[in-house]
Amino acid sequence: MSKNEISEMHFNPDIFKIQSNNITPQKGRILIAEPFLPGNYFNRSVILLVAHSKKGTVGFILNKQVDFPIQEVIPDFPDFPAQVYMGGPVATDSLYFIHTRSDLIPGSIHVLDNIHWGGDFEEMKRLVNLGLIQAEEIRFFLGYSGWDAGQLEREIKENSWLVDDVDSKLVMRELDHTSWVDFVKKVGKRYSLWEHFPENPSLN
Repeated sequence: MSKNEISEMHFNPDIFKIQSNNITPQKGRILIAEPFLPGNYFNRSVILLVAHSKKGTVGFILNKQVDFPIQEVIPDFPDFPAQVYMGGPVATDSLYFIHTRSDLIPGSIHVLDNIHWGGDFEEMKRLVNLGLIQAEEIRFFLGYSGWDAGQLEREIKENSWLVDDVDSKLVMRELDHTSWVDFVKKVGKRYSLWEHFPENPSLN
């Protein structure tokens, strides 16, 4: 993208104005960060909402992997090739998980299609140790993303987040920082400029 194209974007106030087609936040939908949302956690993040009500919202960042195994978080966890993600800036010393095995893990909370949140942690570890849960059936998160009542709605009005539906199969794929672009592409042509806009235009 040329400097002239970037300059033209700066003078168009509608480029980053979000229109979510009346898609409101709810459990089982995702939040896609606008291109310049700051912070190590939320910059170009994609967040799965696992709870949303008048009391507040809880979600997990899907595309920010950490570079250490789960055994560094839970030393007695079975040998298991599970990827761990930064779930958000709240309670970062705690481990959370989503999975597709509610048939085996009691206490799970339904989120979307066959995706569930949490459940009996010790039973989950036992099932992993027995080889009854596969790595592609579970995702682990350090911490979570949380909003107080009305806070997320205010941030959406400020054009910080694009709300969209999501294919549950995508949620369980191994995602990384670059996956943000893939989710933007699925929203539609209106946001195609986001895909090519540099994270730091001043360096272009």
